Amino acid sequence: MSAILQTVDMTIKPEIKGFFDEETNTVSYVVKDPASKSCAIIDSVMDIDYAAGRISYQSADDIIRYVLDQGLTVEWLIETHAHADHLSAAPYIQGKLGGKLGIGENIRIVQEVFGKIFNEGTEFQRNGSQFDRLFKDGDTYTIGGMTAFAMLTPGHTPACMTHVIGNAAFVGDTLFMPDGGTARADFPGGDAKVLFHSIKRVLELPNEMRLFMCHDYAPGGREIKWETSVAEQKATNIHVHEAVTEDEFVKMRNERDATLGLPKLIIPSIQVNIRGGQLPEPDESGKRYLKVPVNEL
Repeated sequence: MSAILQTVDMTIKPEIKGFFDEETNTVSYVVKDPASKSCAIIDSVMDIDYAAGRISYQSADDIIRYVLDQGLTVEWLIETHAHADHLSAAPYIQGKLGGKLGIGENIRIVQEVFGKIFNEGTEFQRNGSQFDRLFKDGDTYTIGGMTAFAMLTPGHTPACMTHVIGNAAFVGDTLFMPDGGTARADFPGGDAKVLFHSIKRVLELPNEMRLFMCHDYAPGGREIKWETSVAEQKATNIHVHEAVTEDEFVKMRNERDATLGLPKLIIPSIQVNIRGGQLPEPDESGKRYLKVPVNEL
């Protein structure tokens, strides 16, 4: 963490456009270098009518339209983790706009775990080869003239990473807005104790660091929000403000998680997202299918 703290340039202020998907309460981002037309797209959404088995791309097309209207060049498509609540549109956007697709290297752990749950067979590669770049903790990449840092923040899933770009950090599902608390830690490979330490790692970033959430569920019916700060999280996050101990957090998180149902799109989302946003390969007739494992989740 110290290496990132020493090299983060808070004077760089990326231009950030959020896109909120009401169906999944997901926020996708276009992150632009203020000194060029280069950008990255973070946590895009592919639409699905699960009951009908129909895929569509309205959410992704909104992002594509914005990028084209602004004359931007996409250098990266970033997944903060393998999402369990929405399907990634990264390959669709990549086909339209280009860019490299990146995720944390621990996606291989997620692929191994869920490859077994979904009985994917030996043809399903569990080595992360569906992605262009597998980030290790502390890795850097560039968006125009900006240097971005990938920081390992597991606990929600093993592959979760926070991406620090100038004075902005994209935390995935590790944190919610302060009145929303924190992510669950009961998925396969999740761990509340690990999550606590990952959150503390994020909160070691400068107090003025802008934090961007992957989801917002508007507690109490307030308006949707997705930007906060390290200082605000430390002071007021209902689950993990500065006075909360590790034992208190783990007890709260485990008890709370035991009451939660699974995300309604976890079955299609995981199968698609461990493939880097690709649908399963078609069968001999050319049709594609998603599996429903019985009593496995």
